Amino acid sequence: MPTAATADPLSETLRQVFGLHEFRPLQHEIIERLVAGEDAFVLMPTGGGKSLCYQLPALLRDGVALVVSPLISLMKDQVDALRANGVAAAFYNSALGSDEARQVLARLHAGELDLLYVAPERLMHPAFIDRLREIPLALIAVDEAHCVSQWGHDFRPEYAQLGGLRATFAEVPLIALTATADPHTRADIVKVLGLSRARQFVSSFDRPNIRYTVLEKHRPMDQLQRFLQTRRDESGIVYALSRKRTEEIATQLELGGLQAAAYHAGLTPDRRQDVQEQFIRDDLKIVVATVAFGMGIDKPDVRFVVHYDLPKHIEGYYQETGRAGRDGLAAEALLLFGAQDVVTARRLIDGNENPEQRRIELHKLQAMIGLAESLTCRRRVLLGYFGEQLDTDCGNCDVCLNPPATFDASVEAQKALSCVYRVGERFGVKHVVDVLRGADTERIRSLGHDRLSTYGIGADRGDAEWASILRQLIHLGLLVQDVANYSVLKLTAAARPVLRGERTLTLARPRIKEKRRKPAKAARDLEAADQELFEALRELRKRLADAQGVPPYVIFGDATLIQMSRDKPRTEDDMLEINGVGQVKLERYGAEFLDVIGTF
Repeated sequence: MPTAATADPLSETLRQVFGLHEFRPLQHEIIERLVAGEDAFVLMPTGGGKSLCYQLPALLRDGVALVVSPLISLMKDQVDALRANGVAAAFYNSALGSDEARQVLARLHAGELDLLYVAPERLMHPAFIDRLREIPLALIAVDEAHCVSQWGHDFRPEYAQLGGLRATFAEVPLIALTATADPHTRADIVKVLGLSRARQFVSSFDRPNIRYTVLEKHRPMDQLQRFLQTRRDESGIVYALSRKRTEEIATQLELGGLQAAAYHAGLTPDRRQDVQEQFIRDDLKIVVATVAFGMGIDKPDVRFVVHYDLPKHIEGYYQETGRAGRDGLAAEALLLFGAQDVVTARRLIDGNENPEQRRIELHKLQAMIGLAESLTCRRRVLLGYFGEQLDTDCGNCDVCLNPPATFDASVEAQKALSCVYRVGERFGVKHVVDVLRGADTERIRSLGHDRLSTYGIGADRGDAEWASILRQLIHLGLLVQDVANYSVLKLTAAARPVLRGERTLTLARPRIKEKRRKPAKAARDLEAADQELFEALRELRKRLADAQGVPPYVIFGDATLIQMSRDKPRTEDDMLEINGVGQVKLERYGAEFLDVIGTF
């Protein structure tokens, strides 16, 4: 006599085709809805089992399931895995030769495919849409759906065209899936894709098996190698910001006896494929990569992910750290965070000519900095960003395991929350801090905020301390930042008991970093290529100093040369952004130093 599980066609297909014996949370409900011909919006973390939500119903409905995917590597991995399970799957993208493409289309028209993966620009071509009108469609799945939204961390214009699918194929169930979307992005996805009637399935973002750690950058290569010494037999990914840096890191790790290789978009397709396959086959332990690596990689036993540089947004950080521990076993996520990373990230954002997109990216960067600088449980900060509140500290992050000093911040919280209220919940962190500290600025006077009862009541604390307190109030859910409205601060219901004195509040004591650093130590922090530039600048400084008969530091201090070596200013305006370069020194020495920097 069949059991309830085997009598259920969904569970039977799960077991027979995919070799799994139970569904993960929400999967069964989502699949039932699609099989019944209804739409769905799915927000599920990396490793949560999103793919199965459309792959299984594709086998139970008549016709072919179309899966929209942004990356060729992701398509290939999923098609290979499906074919290994005996599922008739194919992909249709620019990687196919003309003969292969014709064969795929022939199979499509012959009704031989269960799933077809296709790139958005190929799918939305008018000729392809006309072709699809003649073919029974089981469902349409839009994977990585955050790409449709201007609020998403990876907005792609070609994805925005997918909004026409709902009207064109009105009777075909549509499912949108993503692992990373804050509330604004979710709303935008639903609007763009016409999913107003879709049921929304939101899984927990929590990955309790991942330990989150942030270290202040200090000789990052030494920090990385120390971290890896006890993990020589484990698989891991190291993310870096630039192609050049991935190669430098991989070389250093290899010299240290570790199995490592670089992966970035500048390598040949064959080389990238070789690195990826070696990693998946465990012939290679460590991949040092730009963010191009990892999408669609289903390797379950990645034990660690290291961010050598600061990610530009929490979505990317969450997605990339989520590639560790997909098997549910213990994994680690290490972030090396330095002030220079912030400068670099802001410079990249400033290069965006779209002011609205630039504002969004800057907000996301500030949220990422807030996570890195957090003095409260990092998991609470991370989940809070996605709109999920964790009631207790996680016990599995560096802040929980090595807690900072705390203090009774009830009065400070009342001051901060009251100030947010007094300014009408219409301003961001910086303005609130200025009012609290009693800053004498034209803006504050013109707004009349110098006449508020909260003006100057926090003059006993510095800017960094108040900013830290406000960040913690955001992380704890007493304040929210309205991303759609210039990141203004607004009170939540949880703030009322604190304001009324009905609830005491303990916060972490802000760790104010010293601004001054010893030049000798700072110089050793430089990467190899930057160190070479630093030495060239020192030689120029020595020649100029000798000619003038003054000590070299009179020309520029070491700290100034270090910043030049890292930032590599190109213009006089850039040079004026360097600490230690004033207008006079720019006029005297600027051209010669810019010439040397230009050669690098």
